[in-house]
Parts: sequence; C-alpha cells; structure tokens
Amino acid sequence: MLFDDDAELEDEFRSVAFASDDVRAMERPLLEDGVPLMRMAASATAMTARVMMARAHVSPDAARITLLAGGGDNGGDGLFAAAELASDGVDVTVVAVGRSLHEAGFAALRAAGGEVIVLDADAEIPGVDGPQDAQEAADLFEEAVSAAESSHLVIDAMTGIGLHGELRGIPAQVAAALGEHGQLPDVIATPCGAGRDGFPLVLAVDAPSGVGIDDGTLPGPYIPADVTITFGALKPCDLLPPAAYVCGQQVLVDFGFDTEPFLPAVENVTQRTAAQSIRLPHVNDSKYSRGVVGLVTGSDEYPGAAVLSSRAAVLSNVGMIRYVGPRIAQDMVLARVPEAVMGKGHVQSWVVGSGVPSGPDEGDMDAQRRRIAALLAHYSPDEDGSEELPPVVVDAGALDLLPENCVPQVLITPHAGELARLLSERDEEVSVQDVLAEPLNWATRAWELTGATVLLKGAVTVVVGDDGDGNPHVFVSGSGPAWLATAGAGDVLAGVIGAVLAQNAETLVRLPDQMAVFAAVGAYIHGLAAGMASESFQRGSCPPVVYDGESPLEFFHAMQPRRIEPGSVLDGTLGHPIVAGEVADCIPGVFGTLIGMYDDNDGDDADDGVAPGDGDGDGDVAEVPVFSRGVDSDDAAGGDDEADGDADVVLDVDRDYTDEELDALADALFARYEEEERH
Repeated sequence: MLFDDDAELEDEFRSVAFASDDVRAMERPLLEDGVPLMRMAASATAMTARVMMARAHVSPDAARITLLAGGGDNGGDGLFAAAELASDGVDVTVVAVGRSLHEAGFAALRAAGGEVIVLDADAEIPGVDGPQDAQEAADLFEEAVSAAESSHLVIDAMTGIGLHGELRGIPAQVAAALGEHGQLPDVIATPCGAGRDGFPLVLAVDAPSGVGIDDGTLPGPYIPADVTITFGALKPCDLLPPAAYVCGQQVLVDFGFDTEPFLPAVENVTQRTAAQSIRLPHVNDSKYSRGVVGLVTGSDEYPGAAVLSSRAAVLSNVGMIRYVGPRIAQDMVLARVPEAVMGKGHVQSWVVGSGVPSGPDEGDMDAQRRRIAALLAHYSPDEDGSEELPPVVVDAGALDLLPENCVPQVLITPHAGELARLLSERDEEVSVQDVLAEPLNWATRAWELTGATVLLKGAVTVVVGDDGDGNPHVFVSGSGPAWLATAGAGDVLAGVIGAVLAQNAETLVRLPDQMAVFAAVGAYIHGLAAGMASESFQRGSCPPVVYDGESPLEFFHAMQPRRIEPGSVLDGTLGHPIVAGEVADCIPGVFGTLIGMYDDNDGDDADDGVAPGDGDGDGDVAEVPVFSRGVDSDDAAGGDDEADGDADVVLDVDRDYTDEELDALADALFARYEEEERH
C-alpha cells in the first residue's frame, strides 16, 4: 500500500544518507545508555561474512579470512566479528595496520585462536611484536599481503567513517597493494548480489577504506568491496558516485537511531517517491489539465532528437505536447506522434536543446537556438515575472544559452563533458575527468554559479537543487542499467522529465523547492523504462539489504541475486542491448506500475523497481534458487517436497525456530556446499 506508514519508514531508512558527523551524533545517546553497538555490529558483520562464504560455496572449516584492522572502533567491530568466526572454526589472520588494536576486541580474537601480523614498527600491541628493522617490515608487509590474497574473504576494517581525505601511511600501502589507487572503477556491470569469480572476496565494515565518506570521491588508494555492511544509517558514500560503485552490495544494520533532528545529506529516489510524484487522472480532466509539454528540440541536423523527446513526453502521463521546430523535424514527429500539436501555445513545462547544435552565438545561429535563446532570456531573476514561468528542461545544445543567473525552475541536464564545458565557460578550471571524479562537488558548483537546478547524468544521476532556504538539496537516482548508455537516451530523459514537471506544475508554483525531487523522479522513471526494455536486473544502484539477525535464512535469501525462471523467454540477469526508442516504448508500463501502487491489494511494498517479466507490477518475479539442495522448512535435515532428489530452500516465516533447529538449518546448508565441492 502506497501510504503505509511502516513501509514508508522502511523506504526512508534504505534511501536516506546522513553526514558522518551526524551519524556519530546519533550514536552518542545510545552509547551513553550502554547499548552494545560494537557487539551488535560485530555480530552482523560475522553473519554477513558467513553468507558471503556460503554463496561462494566455502564451508567454515575450509574458509580462510584475513581481517585488516585499524586501531579505532571500526577495527574493534572487525576484531569481535573475526573472533566469532574463529570460534566457528574459520582460519582467521588479523593484519594490524596501526599502532594499537581495540583492547577488548583483540582479547576476544586471541582467545578464539586468531593469528596477528603487526606492520607498524611503533605499534604497542600486547604479546605481538612489530617489525624491528626495514627488512623485517618489508617481509611482514609481504606476508600480510600474501595472507590477504590467498584468503577466501578479506574483512576491511581499517578506517570506517572517521577518516577525512585519502589514506596515508600503512593503510594506504595496504590499499594500494590489494585494491586501486584513485582510478575510477571500470568493471563489467553486474546485478547486485551476483558476486564475481575468484577470491578474495572483500567485506567492508561501515565503508570501504579510502573512499570519501561525505562526498563520494575516491581521493587515493582504496579497496573495492563486494559487500559493504554499514551501521545505523546510510552515509553519503553509499549513494554518491563514484564511491557507490565500489561499495558492492550493501547491507544496512538498524541500530534504532533517532534521525529526526538531522537533515539528510543525500536522498535516493524510491519507487514510492516516484509513485507519489505522478498525477492520477481526475474525472473532470481535460487534455490541458493533465499537463501540456512544449518542446523546442531537434534541428535540421539532428531531427531524430525531436522524435525521441516528443515521443517520451507524450507517453509520460500528460494530456498533450506542442512541438516547435524545423519542417523536417515536424514531419518526423507527426509520423511517430500524430497527437502532437505543432507551434507555440500555453504549456506547463518546456523541454529545449535536445538535438540542437551548439554555437555559433550570433548571425549564423540555428533557428532553434534563436527560439531557445529568446525563451531562456525570460528565466533570469532580473526579469519581472520570471518566478511564475513554467519549469524548463535545458538539455545539450541549449546549455550555453542560459542567462548568467537563472531562477530555480530552470533544470539543466548535462553529462560530464557538457558540465565541464559549461563550468569552463564560467571561468572554472575543470575537466571531464574532474567531473567524473567529483560529481557532487561540480554539480553543486554549477548550481551555485547558475542558480539553476542541476541534473548530472550518469549510472547514478546526481541532482542538486535549492532546498528553499538557499542550501543545496541533493538527490540521486541509479534505477537504470548500464545498457542505457546509448545514443538518444538523453533525449528520452529530457522528454520524461518535462512531462513529470508539467503534471506537477501546480505543486511547483506553491513549492518551487520541489524541482530537484521531480527531476530525480524523471530520471528514476527513465531508468526503470530502460531496465524493462533491456530485461536486465543490473542497476546503477540498488537498495541495501536490511540485516535481520533473527532470520538468518531470510537474510541469506535477500542477499541472493534476482533471477528469471529458467525456460522463460529471458533466462539470466544481465539482459540485452537496447536503443533509445525502446526505452520510450516502455514508459507507459512504468507509469502503470507506479499507478498500481495506489491499489490496496498488493501487499508487497518492497522497493525493488520494475522487474523484467513482472506481470502484476509488484516488482517480484519467479526466482531461480541459488542452490538446489538445502533445507526444507518442514524438515531441518532437508526434505524434498517434489520428490526430485533436491531439498527445498524455504523459510517458514510464521514458525518460531529453536536455536537447535537454526543450527541444523545452517549445518545442512553448508553440507550442501561441501557436497558440491566434492563433485
């Protein structure tokens, strides 16, 4: 149900990130009350490590784990988790990267039999000597790296959320040896939870070491994670690119923080937010009341952009579109969108610039550029009545036609290259690579310089707008697959956003600070349509899995990649290539799914997005079991309801399991993996 309070709180928990200082402030009252947050974090970390090993078909008695431990509380989380795993029979080696270790965590680790390698010559760790000279330091470092590289799992607990700036000293050396050194990630896009071939897997504790916690950057050496477990609340690095790309699958542990006194640093658009942002049909509607989008897109040189932007807009839940452009583009638009009206008239939003060539500025200016320049001149705050103008989406070739300063209902939609060019024209020394490395920083800078709402396109799109008090309000959307990187996709995006703005025109008159969220919703819908078109489960970002220590098998299932039933038209997770027109064709299906959330007959409020092959629009599809032999909920030893020789993996959520039954479930699960190893 769309307006279910509990479901809304769950969505908010999984989609809102807070600055690291605020998260520490949230922790403080709980710590003062004696809540054992470290033990809770350690227990969740240990369980997540078990799940990662289980889905990699590694049983506890065969597993090798290396813990990279710093001297702070993050290292303490890791030490207690490592002690718990060592007690399970796992071979655990701890690499101490600082001058100390958390005292109680270290004692627990030693009591469980874990080995320790100390890398700092100045370390004071009871009972363990550090290197005595340079040669021994080099030998111990090589031993530590070798231990990590030969492990099944590396638990990264070097720094947590307390570090600002890049790693230094021994942690930087370890990260450079095991991970990357500031390079932007360039790996094949796979669905969340799909994992990868080869070891070691990496589990980051609270955040991967080396990422910019509050700005999402990768300022120096860092260790990419397969899974990141974070505690209490999401941090900006969990949502912001490029750091979000190296967090892997995310696990969020609920500590019961009181977040009410704190403002979010970043908000991720959810399916619920998108559904609440679209206009439902009214019984007394006319085509005008449902929203009218005006488009000044395409040109003699690029008429296809006019078709793509117009078709996307007309399919995005509005009553009418008006198109203004050259004759060749008009003919093409009418051929694909016969409902379109040619020429100017009253509109609730404008979309300009898609497929319009950039420059020159004066005498030989393209006719479309002249039209756009005349329109945008009214959107300067110095113009009377500018605050009452309909919102306008400014794309591609129109970006250099912006007034020096804009009102917030101007939305610019550059990719990294276009943003770098726009900023350079305003005397900022910035390259495309700079924008890719610091998207939040440069999108915010563009907002400051222009006054416009800024949507920076990418696998995770970043939107920066005014919060109503002159401060930046940041949203992200990563709902689309990597297949969306295709010619014309930006034209479709512009049309979708223009339609979302048009159907919310009345709201924007009263609440102009909602420009950013509606822009982000448009990007979200665009991404869902691409996922539907490509039949792919891969996304730029995925909602975190909420850890549930009381239901280990449910947690295990939640960590598995989503798959399609074998034998269907689609069998897999990655999908297939698409073109921009196919994205536009899927837009009505996305709106249908979002509108379906208003029905009170679903019962599934999970924000999973629109699933390929999803017939009822609830985001669910039949899933291929990740393993074929496991534990039946009716028989802890493993039953076979279908008499096919394979035990079913089903958790009876209405049944209260005893500790002994849970142990039997886990034993049977790992027994299956051991059997596979033998075969």
